[in-house]
Amino acid sequence: MKEPSSDEAKRISDAAEYLGVSPNTLRNWERAGKIVAHRHPVNDYRLFRREELDALLTQVQKPRPTKKR
Repeated sequence: MKEPSSDEAKRISDAAEYLGVSPNTLRNWERAGKIVAHRHPVNDYRLFRREELDALLTQVQKPRPTKKR
């Protein structure tokens, strides 16, 4: 698998800010399999690809159907 370059990948704090969530929420989404975190080969930081962030953002922003009572 190709490592993302720095211009197409964001570290967790930047990715969380981009999505409008906390870094812990993003970590939870990673654990739940909603997004894949790639690892920096030197420092092992989580890196998130911009296109995957955009796809997740689209998924999160979809309105949920309302339930009838």
